[in-house]
Amino acid sequence: MLFFIITIPLASNIYAQGNGVSNYKIYFGSCDYKNKEIIVIRQFSQSKKVFYIGIDVNDIKTLIISSDQIKLKPLSWKKILIDYKNTPYIKAVIASKRQSFEMQNSGISNGYPSEKGIVLTIDLCPSHKPLDRIIFTSLINEFNKYEKPLPLALSITGRFMITHSEDIQWLKNLEKEGYIAITWINHTYNHHYNPKLPLKNNFLLEPGVDINFEILGTEMALLENKLELSAFFRFPGLVSDRQLVEDITDYGLIPIGSDAWLAKGQVAHNGDIVLIHGNGNEPIGIKDFITLLQKEKSAITNKQWLLYDLRENVEDEFDKQ
Repeated sequence: MLFFIITIPLASNIYAQGNGVSNYKIYFGSCDYKNKEIIVIRQFSQSKKVFYIGIDVNDIKTLIISSDQIKLKPLSWKKILIDYKNTPYIKAVIASKRQSFEMQNSGISNGYPSEKGIVLTIDLCPSHKPLDRIIFTSLINEFNKYEKPLPLALSITGRFMITHSEDIQWLKNLEKEGYIAITWINHTYNHHYNPKLPLKNNFLLEPGVDINFEILGTEMALLENKLELSAFFRFPGLVSDRQLVEDITDYGLIPIGSDAWLAKGQVAHNGDIVLIHGNGNEPIGIKDFITLLQKEKSAITNKQWLLYDLRENVEDEFDKQ
């Protein structure tokens, strides 16, 4: 695995107004931090200090750690896969690689049928339309009497962050006020799509796409917006091939698919990872989701149908194996 340093053009206002994140690169190692086993996957500089992005191998939480707080042992990604193969984090990475043979919906996509409820993922692809705030207000109205904060997973692109700063701030305020708890999923920076190309040459499979920028550029944008990175990644269009899944996991990320993409007419069942788009471009999916909430209203009231945290569900699933 090569180490890359990524630089973002300052012409982009999101970075020009940011907090000086620089020298952002892939960096693998391990350390103990506050009695936790941590795998480091990134290194960057800020305010003349060096920081690492680490992942707790047991609960898959992401941390930002100052270099003066730890004694880091550099390791190759290949060595990490071997040494930590029995941890929930690496088990999830390996499982996602095993589900890489289909062109669509690779990665972790099987639900958790024992749960009474769903894991809700909301994709925020590039769009000139505003955020579908009705998704969030409807969820808060239905759930917050019984479940607060509500766990949501938002797959976000760098371009969405640039053009929707007010929507991002609105989401941050909802989280600050305790209504929701967001897991941010890397959904690439540009979300390349050409309607004239077949799937095998589209999205991230389009020739010439800079995978390194698509991943690391989005992570930098999250940091600049003071949003918490996660270990999760979602392919644009849910389209990939086996090599691309291998490439993404080599960044230390866990690809996440979906059991039910509502706008495609797929039905959500208990434990499913449900996909809707919140970028204003999928009114059918939003309508179907509101219908789903109305259908489960009685179960929600009786606390028999809940929203589940993506990270916690993945942790629990692979901790049992």
